[in-house]
Amino acid sequence: MADTVPSLVTRLHDVMVALLSEGPSATATAELNDVIARAAPLGPDGAWVAAAGHATHGGLAWAHGRTDEAVHHFDAAVTAGYNDCVALHFSAYRPLHADPRFRALYERMRITEADFHELLWLHEEMHTMAQEARTASVDNIGRLDTGVSLLPQAPLPTREPDTAGVLVTRVELLATQTALRRAAVKADFQRSAGNTALGLIDDTWDYTRARHDAWHADDLDSRRERAAAARAFVERPGAGNVLLGCPPLGSVPHPG
Repeated sequence: MADTVPSLVTRLHDVMVALLSEGPSATATAELNDVIARAAPLGPDGAWVAAAGHATHGGLAWAHGRTDEAVHHFDAAVTAGYNDCVALHFSAYRPLHADPRFRALYERMRITEADFHELLWLHEEMHTMAQEARTASVDNIGRLDTGVSLLPQAPLPTREPDTAGVLVTRVELLATQTALRRAAVKADFQRSAGNTALGLIDDTWDYTRARHDAWHADDLDSRRERAAAARAFVERPGAGNVLLGCPPLGSVPHPG
């Protein structure tokens, strides 16, 4: 079966989820390389998928102290259309800002005001989702009920971006949502199964408390669902669609 952009995006999403859930591996590296190689023959439509693969490689290389490799992949990502200038302002990349090779590739990136506004939202939502996951984990400590709570997700933006590079960060947000939700559901299933087993063997199991915990969890779930829906992306009125250079390095604050 011939490769398509949607099929490669699905593979890219899955490898990003694996990296977030399990960390780097030889399998993930091979998958990224294969996605990049298969995206190239798809021409301009698939360029942003290759950009996402290179940017992911760049982030992993930098995190493990391989500066030359990181610069190489980020340069290839920018050539393929990567333009997430918000991500490259994060504190983790600040030491890389002094590298003239990195500064040169950063200065090649172009973004519109409307796309930049969306990038800010996408990264803010990743930050918020991680916070929500931590809060939900704490809230579930000591629950005696057997219900399982899903971690609500804000909907992805549906606007047509001015630059395909924004799609890279959309996939990153989707992968973050998937990884966090899977982890939360797995932990909740373990708690639920444990409570079910204890309820069967413990004659003193507090069923009244369990019913109260179930009600409280349902109430929290409803609140989180409403909060996630309220966080949906809203386009900024009047945001420009003209390609511009990215903000100077160090000028964009970290989300949250």
